[in-house]
Amino acid sequence: MQVSEAVPEFAEAFAFEEFNRMQREMLPALLDSGENVVASAPTASGKTALAELAICKALGDGGTALFIAPMRALTNEKETEWERFEELGYSVYVVTGERDLNPRRAERADILVMTPEKTDSATRKHDSARYSFITNVDCCVIDEVHLLDSDKRGSVLEVTISRLRRLCDPRIVALSATMPNVKDVANWLDAPPETTFEFGDDYRPVDLHADVKTYTHGDNSFADKYRRLYRALDLAEPHVREDGQALVFVSSRQDTVQAAKKTRDEIAERDIPIGARGDYDFHTETQELRNDTLRNSVLDGVAFHHAGLSKNDRDMVEEWFKEGQIQILFSTSTLAWGVNLPARCVVLRDTKLHDPLEGEVDMSPLDVLQMLGRAGRPGYDDVGYGWVVCDYADADKYRKLLREGKEIESRLAEDLDSHLNAEIAMGTISDLEDVMSWLETTFYYVRAQSKPDQYDFENIRDHVRTTLKRLVSRGFVERGDDLSIDGTALAMLTSKFYLDLDTAERFRTLAEKEEIDTPAILEAVAGAAEFDSVNARQSERDAINSVLIGQDSGDLEGGGRKVLAILCASMTGSTPGELRSDAWVIQQNAVRLLAALRAFLKRLDRPMAANLATRVEARLENGVDERSVGLTAIDGVGAGRANKLAKEGLETPADVCEAGVDGLIDAGLSEGVAEQVEESARELPNVGIEWGDFPTRIARGENDMREVTLRNRGQGEQAVVEVTVNGIEMTTKSTYLDSDASVPVGVFGGTDDEMEFVVRVAFPDLPLVPIADSRTVRVE
Repeated sequence: MQVSEAVPEFAEAFAFEEFNRMQREMLPALLDSGENVVASAPTASGKTALAELAICKALGDGGTALFIAPMRALTNEKETEWERFEELGYSVYVVTGERDLNPRRAERADILVMTPEKTDSATRKHDSARYSFITNVDCCVIDEVHLLDSDKRGSVLEVTISRLRRLCDPRIVALSATMPNVKDVANWLDAPPETTFEFGDDYRPVDLHADVKTYTHGDNSFADKYRRLYRALDLAEPHVREDGQALVFVSSRQDTVQAAKKTRDEIAERDIPIGARGDYDFHTETQELRNDTLRNSVLDGVAFHHAGLSKNDRDMVEEWFKEGQIQILFSTSTLAWGVNLPARCVVLRDTKLHDPLEGEVDMSPLDVLQMLGRAGRPGYDDVGYGWVVCDYADADKYRKLLREGKEIESRLAEDLDSHLNAEIAMGTISDLEDVMSWLETTFYYVRAQSKPDQYDFENIRDHVRTTLKRLVSRGFVERGDDLSIDGTALAMLTSKFYLDLDTAERFRTLAEKEEIDTPAILEAVAGAAEFDSVNARQSERDAINSVLIGQDSGDLEGGGRKVLAILCASMTGSTPGELRSDAWVIQQNAVRLLAALRAFLKRLDRPMAANLATRVEARLENGVDERSVGLTAIDGVGAGRANKLAKEGLETPADVCEAGVDGLIDAGLSEGVAEQVEESARELPNVGIEWGDFPTRIARGENDMREVTLRNRGQGEQAVVEVTVNGIEMTTKSTYLDSDASVPVGVFGGTDDEMEFVVRVAFPDLPLVPIADSRTVRVE
């Protein structure tokens, strides 16, 4: 079947001219029917074209298509691939957490590309103008729906699809690698038998020979990596010597680089005839690589690939591997889920990986099968070879996985509290009957019907009722006399910021404290449940202790103290080398938690503390001290410029405005940068406190009401104004401060001989140090 016959108006959107056998069998279901579709097919059998056909059907009907990609790296890849749709006049828009959302572009897009997490976020906020576009989706294509069984992300995908179906009921087209229980997924998505497909291994373009090879591990994990590497090279060598290629998956980005370096030495030692050092044209092409290590490596026929490389370098490596210029490629699992880059031989050197938030964990069975599925080059090989290298003790587990595959389970029960809380907070569940109706829309419920003993189906409704009671007792949910259910402010904040329920309770406890300072904020974040699995290695303990000298770590132990040390060190840009490998992930999670904490403090009427949380967040992101943190509120000012300006005595945006362009140039900025920084500083509030005729004396027992004037010479911003006398709060008021404002201050002759009045102005959402001024009144 020619593409031009099946979809003549979209023929240019496909990278090939003829559909394969699997695609031909699915054409009627995708193009002639409006039913939901579920298809399970071997890796590399051409599932991407099925997604594109479903999208063509939606576009041809005048609708909007949503493509849910399993990871962020693949959303960017689809944006490039689907420029073909753009050339046909259709708009493709990628929505990810790393990009600023343009609601107008999202609203007008014909094809939306999102991750499960971003789709979850959008559906939670569907009633806002910013995310209303999500309710206009007519067809939702789920790529790699077996992600449902992912321990971290499966439940997110499950509740998101259930929610999307309740919001706008789009056509669902779910695509998956081979899974034994495809009918359960079809039942969940209401796909009838005639549009449910289960393609076996005979639809693989190349047969797969997969097996397990063992090694005996020692006491040194570093040495074990090399034992596994040599084992992997033993398996790859015969194929490489016969002009084949090998794809070796390792657990981390750093490992791809180290394994490639070691392999180059080993290839020379074994005298394996690969590489292209004599190819002048190829040598010239490699000069375009930005990574120096990679540039040297590819000439020896060895390369590495991971998400941390520039797009230019990744694209070149992929192209050279396809051309056969690279014979051995080391990669992280990202490559298995995305780019169609098969090799004659695939080896999984690592079956365990280090997660900064979880410690050492087993690689997901889904990842293992996905990576092995890359073995075999269509059109070049009759058979592909896939190997799992593992410890002898794990061999039977992996042999069973290769023999039987992996049934897709629901992971919703593991995080039912959080997801039920989110639905109640959004208002999609308003009574107990709604709770049970929602339950029946989940894969969890369908899977429990298939495996009643495993899921305790007989008691599943009681389990959900118990979960609801727990949410009520913890203050997340309120039940009315009429059996109605409402989410509290705590529930809404928890849902909005994707917090663990225990973390939300921890933040509420902090907000209820009388005094909140920087150490208390850091301890609350470091002890968040999101960091429960962080482990402090023996080699890190001295560095942790050195950072935390003089710092009260409260009830934190082990991993919690490690997180606290990383947060403290990051705020001054002085993270010890021993802690840097996990610092970035921990820092990024902490920034998100601090943004949530700020919202908690604002909602629970602690605006001064919210400003402090904002400053801690800015210090953590930029690595600056308290003295110069306010400068980071200026667009274009990061750690380097903030520190440079602070050394010259310019510590606030107000100082920058007063210095002017000439003063900034004197402080070391170029003229162009100085102009931009000064202009941005003028877009921030610039507040002065004027006391007017405030008295200096008052008779004991007398009262006098005066007004203090706040002058804002900058832009308007939500502010909090606090008045204290002798350290005791008199008044606190939140206001939008866009011009001059007056603050009434009662002056009274109390029992003290002196009364110190302090007016303090802070901005909860800006990292500006509060502006404060005082006057002392003698009591006579």
